[in-house]
Amino acid sequence: MLFLQPEFTLPCVGAPTASLRNAVREFIAAEIASGRVAPRCNSWTEGLDPDFSRRLGERGWIGYHWPTQYGGRGGSAFDTLTINEELLAAGAPVAAHWIAARQSAPLLMRFGSEAQRQEFLPRIAAGTTYFAIGMSEPDVGSDLASVRSRAELTADGWVLNGRKVWTSGAHVCQYAIVLCRTAPADAGARHAGLSQLIVDLEAPGVTIRPIRMLDGSHNFNEVIFDNVRVPPGHLVGKAGDGWKQVTSELAYERSGPERFLSTMPLIERCLELVLAGMPAAGDIAAGRLLARLMTLRNMSLGVWSALGAGQSPAIEAAMVKDLGTNFERDAIEAVREAMVADERVTGDEPLAQLLSDALPLAPTYNLRGGTNEVLRNMIAKKLQGK
Repeated sequence: MLFLQPEFTLPCVGAPTASLRNAVREFIAAEIASGRVAPRCNSWTEGLDPDFSRRLGERGWIGYHWPTQYGGRGGSAFDTLTINEELLAAGAPVAAHWIAARQSAPLLMRFGSEAQRQEFLPRIAAGTTYFAIGMSEPDVGSDLASVRSRAELTADGWVLNGRKVWTSGAHVCQYAIVLCRTAPADAGARHAGLSQLIVDLEAPGVTIRPIRMLDGSHNFNEVIFDNVRVPPGHLVGKAGDGWKQVTSELAYERSGPERFLSTMPLIERCLELVLAGMPAAGDIAAGRLLARLMTLRNMSLGVWSALGAGQSPAIEAAMVKDLGTNFERDAIEAVREAMVADERVTGDEPLAQLLSDALPLAPTYNLRGGTNEVLRNMIAKKLQGK
């Protein structure tokens, strides 16, 4: 395991990315000052703003480290990580392009055909084309090997039938990469016979139904595929290689800074108020949060370094996701307690608004991207050598 290797060292990302970090901060500050952006928690799931994504694309800040022939700027992976950290910490509305840039594009870069890269990657980098994840299904949960959606190969392509749930942003996305069965299930080889298809969400036979949260917000969806025709050129990789591909994709989904920075606008506002006042007992809780945050960031850096080296650190990514989402929920509780017990933050209206936005979504943190219970089983099996 990456974190247990004696030779493991953290990459140095401070000085090389300092000017880029400052440029992103200045841009976001200007966006907030102009009124076009209002900081919020969970901005990578709830902040659906295609216009903002396009403005980022115009600056080359989506897929910054991708090759230039695919719309990138040829930077380092840590340049992209720096951009993402600043956007998340500021609560910028990045949800429209987030999944496409975070995992769909790297998946196509690694397993897709050259025609797929040329068709989709420049549009993702421009902030104009968005992808959803077609993994979870009803009655399946985190057991992706049990997916029931099926695609059959015909003379003119694939015909897809099935259902997906918790499909973030499908109502604003043009495409979804759908994990489905392309061969009969085999009890002796549960992971065989799975493939991934790029599906046009505006194609005939696709129905998108909203799944609304308790507060009425709409990010999740149910997506139904009824004899949806998929061109043969939209198969990602090889038929039957879907499990290998999707596990690689999940490393990107679970290890990024969004797994511990979803509540950063709330934490930052609370710390601003705490630091402006006289020292008090609440400083201990604040210090503990910051110590956990720094540890999580270092773990995420380690996983990004491994991904950049062509590795697939799925277990390490699961650790980041498990610890990070627990940190986010604990941060909400710490701020909620401080608003009652710490006079330095009591009655602050901006803090109360951030808390009211974050609190209803807190139960989802340990579910999205795979339940923490399932992830812990994965981690335990790895540690036991199974």
